[in-house]
Amino acid sequence: MRPVVIKPAVSVFAEGSALIQMGRTQVHCTASIEESVPRWREKSKLGWVTAEYGMLPRATSERTGREAAKGRVGGRTAEIQRLIGRALRAVVDFQRLGPRTITLDCDVLQADGGTRTAAITGGYVALACACAQLRKRGLLTEWPLLDYVAAVSVGVVEGQPLLDLEYADDVRADVDMNIVMAGGGRFIEVQGTAEHNPFDQSMLLRLLALAKQGIADLIVLQRRVLQRARV
Repeated sequence: MRPVVIKPAVSVFAEGSALIQMGRTQVHCTASIEESVPRWREKSKLGWVTAEYGMLPRATSERTGREAAKGRVGGRTAEIQRLIGRALRAVVDFQRLGPRTITLDCDVLQADGGTRTAAITGGYVALACACAQLRKRGLLTEWPLLDYVAAVSVGVVEGQPLLDLEYADDVRADVDMNIVMAGGGRFIEVQGTAEHNPFDQSMLLRLLALAKQGIADLIVLQRRVLQRARV
């Protein structure tokens, strides 16, 4: 695993926030609370958690135009937003959250591989900070987060399984995977592709084991960060 740093409560105005650094990758995550839910969910009396993802124009070696200027969200961005939302919703008790929406905005300040997994890991910390604000205001009777969530990338480069790939490794990987897990050791999502040569079951199991250990370390860090922040 590359060096990982998570700084909670970095935004003055957001109800919850975190800045996560994994190697040279940096993602700023904020959690905003609205006392309403999408129209299709209004009659359920349940809450909702969703996410948006974006990359700053010079997060990479060359400037990438803002998607807002293009008038539409790109396919990669939409797919990552859905992944972040699914990952975080997997551990939320929406009845305990109540009829309100928490939106996670994950903005990539600097990209060197693993931006989506960093967004999930940092996004969980921002989400927990927002829930702590609701509890502080007396708006929660029960804690709505059922477990921790973290994510990491794994891959195969020159025949060797690697954890938390930086961009230079990612572009030459034979296998590229993103793994999302809950704190109890259960899988939430597994995304895996053979970029060049197919891989066998034994390699799949090695990659899953590697990811599981990396995510366990990330959750230890999340727990420590939130405890220091008194969440």
